[in-house]
Amino acid sequence: MAVQRDDPYGSFNFLVDLGTGDTASVRAGFQEVSGLNTEMTQAEYRNGNEKVNHVRKVTGMYKVGDVTFKRGLIGSDDLFLWITETRKGQQTAMRSVTITLQDEAHGPVMTWKLTRARPLRYTGPSLNGKGGTDVAVEELVVSCEDMVVE
Repeated sequence: MAVQRDDPYGSFNFLVDLGTGDTASVRAGFQEVSGLNTEMTQAEYRNGNEKVNHVRKVTGMYKVGDVTFKRGLIGSDDLFLWITETRKGQQTAMRSVTITLQDEAHGPVMTWKLTRARPLRYTGPSLNGKGGTDVAVEELVVSCEDMVVE
């Protein structure tokens, strides 16, 4: 689904589906998504009778990093209900989370799919009586088993 173009896309137009499958209605917008990464390991190996005097690098396992979602607190309890499902060990807690980058016309240009994702950490907003201009932001860190980029 990735579309080739000369100018890079802005990182400010994106949609997040936390595994509900409902992309028609928006329950809450996210201010920030960070941590989309994968890391490959490698093993170094060398036969004793190799003709060259250096190790061979063999690709090993890979892992996907934890992804952090931040949103302004809107009074919706959908994130905390997901956390509750996870704490109770319910199978419905394992979800496929989709992050879709959009172009200026709000068309999809790239998608990251996180499979078997579940909440790892929730942080509520910092509350301060002096700050009249700050928005209450909650943070959710999600762990997943795999990530596919389309």
